[in-house]
Amino acid sequence: METKELKQVLSGGEFIVNEVDPRYMFIMDDMTEEQNMVLNMVREYIDKEVMPHAAQIEKLDIELTKSLLRKAGELGILGTAFPEEYGGFMQDFETNLAVTEYFAKTRSFSLSYGAHIGIGMLPILYFGTEEQKQKYLPSLIAGEKFAAYCLTEPGSGSDALAAKSKAILSEDGQHYILNGQKMWITNAGFADVFVVFAQVDGDKFTGFIVERNWEGLSLGAEEAKMGIKGSSTRQVFFENVKVPVGNVLGEIGKGHKIAFNILNIGRIKLAAGVLGGCKTVIDHSIQYAKERKQFGVSISTFGAIQHKIAEQAIRTWVTEAALHRCGRAIDHEEKKQKEAGKSLGDALLGAAEEYAIECAILKVRGSECLSFTVDEGLQIYGGMGYSEEAPMAGAYRDSRINRIFEGTNEINRMLTVDMLLKKAMRGQIDLMSPAMAIQKELASMPTLGGESSGLLETEMNYVRNMKKCFLAVAGLTVQNLMMELQKEQEILMNLSDMMGEIYLCESAILRCKKLAIVKGEDFIGDRVAMTQVYINDAMERLAFSAKNAAAAWAEGDNLRMLMLAIKRYTKHEFVNTKKLRRQVAETLLNAGNFCYND
Repeated sequence: METKELKQVLSGGEFIVNEVDPRYMFIMDDMTEEQNMVLNMVREYIDKEVMPHAAQIEKLDIELTKSLLRKAGELGILGTAFPEEYGGFMQDFETNLAVTEYFAKTRSFSLSYGAHIGIGMLPILYFGTEEQKQKYLPSLIAGEKFAAYCLTEPGSGSDALAAKSKAILSEDGQHYILNGQKMWITNAGFADVFVVFAQVDGDKFTGFIVERNWEGLSLGAEEAKMGIKGSSTRQVFFENVKVPVGNVLGEIGKGHKIAFNILNIGRIKLAAGVLGGCKTVIDHSIQYAKERKQFGVSISTFGAIQHKIAEQAIRTWVTEAALHRCGRAIDHEEKKQKEAGKSLGDALLGAAEEYAIECAILKVRGSECLSFTVDEGLQIYGGMGYSEEAPMAGAYRDSRINRIFEGTNEINRMLTVDMLLKKAMRGQIDLMSPAMAIQKELASMPTLGGESSGLLETEMNYVRNMKKCFLAVAGLTVQNLMMELQKEQEILMNLSDMMGEIYLCESAILRCKKLAIVKGEDFIGDRVAMTQVYINDAMERLAFSAKNAAAAWAEGDNLRMLMLAIKRYTKHEFVNTKKLRRQVAETLLNAGNFCYND
């Protein structure tokens, strides 16, 4: 793995075999004055307009939600991802990720907002005709009308293309007659415009723009949900709804392009949102730990509590490093595709598709980071955490859906490996050369590594070995199982977990190095500590996943060789994680909140 000439940005999935220059890593200091003005406007709107009504929103006050969305439209907040010609004021992808993160503190309202400006509106922007864009986007951006996205059906969740809803062209050729049922539709209770997917002629999966007031469209009752109770979720029924042919979205039979490409963007935006949720939970955890006294002292002085607070912050900070890394890469790729003559929609969709592997990793890692953070937060609160009077019970219930949204975490895990192997088969990533080099290396005697110098260089060498471990295990697994691998879901998930650990570990190092360049090494002491703790533990998790993947199929010489490779490439010196976690916890407790927003 060549490290002398580092790239500004890697192609999607290339992180497995190459390294990137940390100078191009995104940190919050990279935000421009205009970007900060947008974020300050969003913060002021949320803090002054939304949060005072948070309790009422959670009681499913739809009129309140609509009025707050209208206010957001008046301020321009619904238009940060949309061009000026439709009433928006287009911001780059990193800015929109930051907006999404801050909205997370509004709980259910963030879902109403996100479904409206994301899966509800983006399909029209990216796949609609100019006439469709002019007709629908201005009123949606202004908050005068609201949008929803109808994909899931009772019999098709992760397998979206198995939808049973049908659309048949009328005899006069003027309309498609739409019949079917959709479920779990966010914003259904107040949406005016629905993006709906149905089978044309029974087998051509196609998108349509459907209006609420058209005859034959009806709604089920509001779902009684475990969490996100303040967001509207209903079934939507279509009974002989006449959809004008001019409301076909995209091409007949190409609805999968809409559904899957919008999911790539949805996955990384979900990661931004859940990390915003993590920070809110950490703030509550710190504040309660400082206030709560047991045995005559604050529980924040207990090592077990400090461990929890530090680990909440470490996982959040490291996952956020990966989010910023991917966001910057998508921004870079989008600009490159625009310069090549692609339209706005095609450029961003193409950029998100390029980094679909990373988006899937972030969706999994982000949602599981929030689940961990909320669970530990509730534990810090103890019995009070189980009470609806404290913030943790609601956060606990709300967090669970994120491992199901935007494709279940199991589906996303398997997708990461599938997409990587397909890129390799198409020649977009060269996995073969480094895999062959590793096989030669394994056949030779190990060389003693010299002393590592430089910031986190020891940890970077660990990450390089983690990549070698993945290539060794994945390479031999693919060679032996070939097409049968797609049936071995447990192995795919093991390999995916290895990929996720590699991406997050390397991203944390890159973030530290960039911060050291910009702010100096004296600034990043805690960040180095967090990175060292995370990589220390990640090496153990990666080894466990690798051993499970190998033992699931290999035996005899193959198994012995793989186990030796895993042992060789996951060898590392343990660090004093207790000391480092206490260092991080002390900073957090002194600050009184999650203070690593850089």
